[in-house]
Amino acid sequence: MYRQYSKGMIEVIAGPMFSGKSEELLKRFRILGHAKEKIVLIKPSYDTRYGVDMIKSRSGVQFNSYVAKDSDRVKELASDYNFVIIDEVQFFDLKIVDVIEELASSGKRVIVSGLDTDFRRKPFPVVAQLLAMAEHVTKLSAVCVICHNAATTTYRTSDSTETNLLGDDDIYQARCRTCHIEGTNKRKK
Repeated sequence: MYRQYSKGMIEVIAGPMFSGKSEELLKRFRILGHAKEKIVLIKPSYDTRYGVDMIKSRSGVQFNSYVAKDSDRVKELASDYNFVIIDEVQFFDLKIVDVIEELASSGKRVIVSGLDTDFRRKPFPVVAQLLAMAEHVTKLSAVCVICHNAATTTYRTSDSTETNLLGDDDIYQARCRTCHIEGTNKRKK
């Protein structure tokens, strides 16, 4: 898992819900912590699912984190650290892309995780741009709840059309492309 991290780089961990993105991110945080690196762990203030200042995986792994309401706060929090680790990056404003690029260009190593697409299978602009800029990309998949093949999409079971809607398996499912499309087509009828 531990890569030869060069000074100034971006790593993106992306995939659908239930694919283990936060677990991967926290794994890197834990390993780098054992190496006594100067690391800051940040999450967006929008994500309140597991408490205000906590990043937690579905398997129960959890660490305290700083909370940032916007990309300017991320920049402030990152100033004294070598590694900047950000969860749920898709919830930040688009300016976060420039902030992350600036941090990496100044020699910091930035590791982020986030959903690559929304429930409509449309790319989250922040993550799409970061995927294009990253030196390292880890693309994860989950297991489709319908056919049990590899799931690369997040399907929403509620009728809400908001792009950002906090929830868990109460309103979201991991699905493969085929089962996602079939579910969407059934709902349109």
